[in-house]
Amino acid sequence: MKNHEIDFKLYGDDMQFVEVELDPHETVVAEAGSLMMMEDNIQMETVFGDGSNNQGSGIMGKLMGAGKRLITGESLFMTTFTNSGMGKRKVYFAAPYPGKIIPMDLSQMGGKIICQKDAFLAAAKGVSVGVEFQRKLGAGFFGGEGFIMQKLEGDGMAFVHAGGTIYERRLQPGETLKIDTGCLVAMTQDVNYDIQMVSGVKTALFGGEGLFFATLSGPGTVWVQSLPFSRLASRVFAAAPVTQGGGGRNSDEGGIGGLFNLLNK
Repeated sequence: MKNHEIDFKLYGDDMQFVEVELDPHETVVAEAGSLMMMEDNIQMETVFGDGSNNQGSGIMGKLMGAGKRLITGESLFMTTFTNSGMGKRKVYFAAPYPGKIIPMDLSQMGGKIICQKDAFLAAAKGVSVGVEFQRKLGAGFFGGEGFIMQKLEGDGMAFVHAGGTIYERRLQPGETLKIDTGCLVAMTQDVNYDIQMVSGVKTALFGGEGLFFATLSGPGTVWVQSLPFSRLASRVFAAAPVTQGGGGRNSDEGGIGGLFNLLNK
């Protein structure tokens, strides 16, 4: 094992959080802002890049690691949590919106998982969080998640979060699955990924499902989410009440509308 070997336990159903148990000197790396709570003797440190062991000790190695995260739209920094005590200690991480946390043992998945760019939650130290460039331009321009997706590499545990209910599908060789681009969470590296345009002008314009969907061909494993956060956010914003003048959201409701009204004053 090149990565730290951590134990974990999931809690909850639709609003999950994960408990990570650390032996002395073990470390877990997490996205900034994902911490829920931690026990004493856990040393917390902000690192530049993804905090992996293969990032390199020089300044160029750290810049490369941070640059990869910047390309995917993530923060330049990550947070490490190290057990500096003598006994076992626990640290807890929560997903940022309703959904599921998917534990992935990279040593059993060929050492690499490709996922949507905001899916990563936490991982054992040594797991590299990089970028995966799509081979075909169509997948990049119309794939919903952009030309770049995240890749998690290593032989340790990683935790990915997604919205709604998660469906794991094992594709047989030659089997193809068509998925709404926003519903794709993750896939193993052997899955062939492409973008296909919806057939028929009426379906494309009035179907309400977008102009493109992802086509995934086996063999390999695919994880699909039932409620992408972007879909949830758009429905909530569309349902927000509008002021009588039509100039913005109702300030009495607070939230986004109230913020806009404050800025316009």
